[in-house]
Amino acid sequence: MNDSSWGAPQGAGHWGAPEMRAAPAGPAYYVHDAQQTRPMPIVPDVPDAGRDADDRDDRDQGAGRLSGGPLFRDEKPQEPMSTAPPPPQKKRAGRDLRAAIGVGVGLGAVIVASLFIVKAVFVGVIAVAVVVGLWELTSRLQERKGIKAPLVPLAVGGAAMVVAGYAKGAEGAWVAMALTALAVLVWRMTEPPEGYLKDVTAGVFAAFYVPFLATFVAMLLTADDGPQRVLTFLLLTVVSDTGAYAVGWRFGKHKLAPRISPGKTREGLFGAVAFAMVAGALCMQFLIDGGSWWQGLLLGLAVAASATLGDLGESMIKRDLGIKDMGTLLPGHGGIMDRLDSLLPTAPVVWLLLVLFVGSG
Repeated sequence: MNDSSWGAPQGAGHWGAPEMRAAPAGPAYYVHDAQQTRPMPIVPDVPDAGRDADDRDDRDQGAGRLSGGPLFRDEKPQEPMSTAPPPPQKKRAGRDLRAAIGVGVGLGAVIVASLFIVKAVFVGVIAVAVVVGLWELTSRLQERKGIKAPLVPLAVGGAAMVVAGYAKGAEGAWVAMALTALAVLVWRMTEPPEGYLKDVTAGVFAAFYVPFLATFVAMLLTADDGPQRVLTFLLLTVVSDTGAYAVGWRFGKHKLAPRISPGKTREGLFGAVAFAMVAGALCMQFLIDGGSWWQGLLLGLAVAASATLGDLGESMIKRDLGIKDMGTLLPGHGGIMDRLDSLLPTAPVVWLLLVLFVGSG
């Protein structure tokens, strides 16, 4: 309701209207009362020695009937509603930070322990994450869109893809990807033909999006300083996300992509770039054999860009599906896919730049 709604009503004599207005249509006694009514100022309700109280009440009630004002002497005129804006609300995080931090620390401990103790164990961790991620993605596709991407060939082929990338490099990853796509096409032939095209298309997309991109993490591990390369990849991605969250939550005002992810801001993107570039310079200088700080600046910039695009890409998928999270497996985070969204597209970027900067050995 706007401010004008709370102004003086038309014809309200006892509200102090400066001039008479036409009386509204109605019964004859309303018209008579209107003729007897003249503008009257609002006065305090005190005894009036020169005026009969009953006559005053009758005229007040007559004016009230005409104008919609108070019918009784003891009632007070309504005052306009205050239009002052509400006090600013304190910003709050959208997730349970305690749970998110606890789960993040636990996952980090498992990853670091497996990474620096036995490389093969870390490859197994990647394969498990890939299978769970495929299960979440295919389940949401079926629930929300009725798309039945075959999970069995995807899970088997995805795990094999990660192992092939670690054992045979890029060639092994491509061969495993091709065989997985073929298996998806053949597996789906065992069901009725309705929806075949959309099901196999979604299956091939899932095979590329989750296990194939994750294979580059296993390929990072094959170098002599493989654990340090994987750690650099993980640190830069996490630092980029943390910088975007911290700066965007505190200073974010300008939306980055409101139609895709309304919570992301341009200020958050600047925070991601700044944090990732500093972390990249430190990691390249102290963790990577033969690396230099200026290479780390470029690496951090690339990671911030790829991590942001990856986050927006999965946000687009979830918005199309009409869901907030891909799963509920990780308290405070959502599902495995909600943690892999930035990591998956960043893995090939880090692998390529490290090969260019310091070689594949």
